[in-house]
Amino acid sequence: MKSINVVFAVAILSLCIILPFSLGINPVSAQNSSYSIQRVDHKIEVMYSGQIVISDTIYVTGQLTDGFLIGFPKLYGAHVLKGIAYDANGILPISLNVPFEGHNDLYGASVSFPHESPQVFTVVFILSNDRVHQNNSLNAAAVEFPAYPSLAKETANCNVTLVLPDFASSITLTKDDGTISTTNFIKQNLAAFTSSPAYVTFSIPTGILQLFSVTNLNRRITLSPAGDVAASDSYRIVNNGNDSLVAFGVDVPLEASNIVGRGESGMNLMVEVVGNGSTFQLVNVTLTSSLAKNQFTQLTVDYTLPKIPSEQITNFALNFDIFPYFDYYITEASTTIIPPEGAQFLKTDPSASLNKDGFQETLTINKAGVSHIDLGIPSEALQITYSYNPLWLSFRLTLWVWLLAAAGCIAVAFWRRPKTSTPLKTATLKLSISLSPDNIRAFTNAYEEKSRITSELSLLGERAQKGKISRRRYKVQKRKLTSRLDSLSNDIAEFKAVFRGAGGNYAGLIRQLDSAEAELNGAEANIKNVEARHRKGAISLEEYKKVLADYQRRKEKAEATINGILLRIREETR
Repeated sequence: MKSINVVFAVAILSLCIILPFSLGINPVSAQNSSYSIQRVDHKIEVMYSGQIVISDTIYVTGQLTDGFLIGFPKLYGAHVLKGIAYDANGILPISLNVPFEGHNDLYGASVSFPHESPQVFTVVFILSNDRVHQNNSLNAAAVEFPAYPSLAKETANCNVTLVLPDFASSITLTKDDGTISTTNFIKQNLAAFTSSPAYVTFSIPTGILQLFSVTNLNRRITLSPAGDVAASDSYRIVNNGNDSLVAFGVDVPLEASNIVGRGESGMNLMVEVVGNGSTFQLVNVTLTSSLAKNQFTQLTVDYTLPKIPSEQITNFALNFDIFPYFDYYITEASTTIIPPEGAQFLKTDPSASLNKDGFQETLTINKAGVSHIDLGIPSEALQITYSYNPLWLSFRLTLWVWLLAAAGCIAVAFWRRPKTSTPLKTATLKLSISLSPDNIRAFTNAYEEKSRITSELSLLGERAQKGKISRRRYKVQKRKLTSRLDSLSNDIAEFKAVFRGAGGNYAGLIRQLDSAEAELNGAEANIKNVEARHRKGAISLEEYKKVLADYQRRKEKAEATINGILLRIREETR
């Protein structure tokens, strides 16, 4: 009987050991570390552009040796734009969309701790504005969000704060455990693996909340030799809301002045400073035409920043935020810093790319997923310094003086050289020279290629202005096309000289071609001039259209004349 009991006990013990492995369950969970969660500060913020920021600051006791799981209901997982975790020492590694210990109704993220276990850390998620619903006709909006975070252990206290856009009123917040009309509440003894969707409805004036996305932001900061600092922010904006977008609120640095807005065509837009924060100004820019749902536009805001003190110009350290406060989410952002010509960067950020073009250096910093939450993350300060010699101010002037002096010396030497007597030659009548078909064909082909490259340069400039190609790629392609254009212009000039020397019909056609080219160049210069005057508001829209149409007709007539002359020259080969 005793032997039977012993066998039975051994069987039970063996079953307890083997059963977890046979079921494929790891008995040591990532959340079995010896820690407990004392408090979570759960903050939900709705950006001006409608994106939702979920920020959880977690206070723990004990050791987090195997990572930390956090999440929210699965229905929000498809809308995650960005996730980031950090503590007082900096950014922590985070993995998104991970399994949540068998809970398929939850979206999980796993935070790792490469060094010692922190007692306080923060996890931030940014959701798209697809979970925000707006009705401007009723001045109402609704936002869906997780009422509490999903954690793998019970939490003693969860403090929830809901931050809505300014002037929100008539607030009604509905969640699983009741409906309230406040934006602050506490949940005690929050159960593990909680899944609690919630939504809030509120009234809000038109224009305070706009549903849009900024897919690209390109900033250019130009530093002059005299210490002036000019900035230009180019946005690509997409309207995500059902209502038309007629204005856009831009965040610029608090020290910005002389703010000017320009539309996609370069026309000046109405700009109004509507408010100030602690580190930024909110500038309202009115678009030339309303933007319907899913439409996009390009918007540029130019402004100046405080001048660099004269004593710092020779060795300057940048002390402004490369990406300042933004109350909207930017998918891709870049900042290009352009110091004076001749300046050399001494210290840059490891993530920055340095480009050199002759005596000009530029520094570009790229970053994905930019918003105001980046300013609250502890990190090493961005150190960028450059040196500059003020003698560069006179470099080009000195170079021209030396070139002119050298040219003058050569001219004087040539004029003073002894003249040798030459025998008199009998003047003879220069007869018309017959050009070969190969020369004529080469001339017309070169002229057509020149016209094609000129069109490509114009199209390349338009694409660069609209942000369709990078600035670096634009410079490389422009340099290549310009080099080819200069070579063709030299070839064409040589061909023209041969044609003039041939006399007869060829010389006459070249004279007509020169006259048509002069007319075309004059028309193009006048078109650029009238467009610039119209952008500055110097002429009315009606007068601008009338004058522009006249110059366009002159341009088309000159182009038709050139094409006709080339056709007549080409016929000489037949």
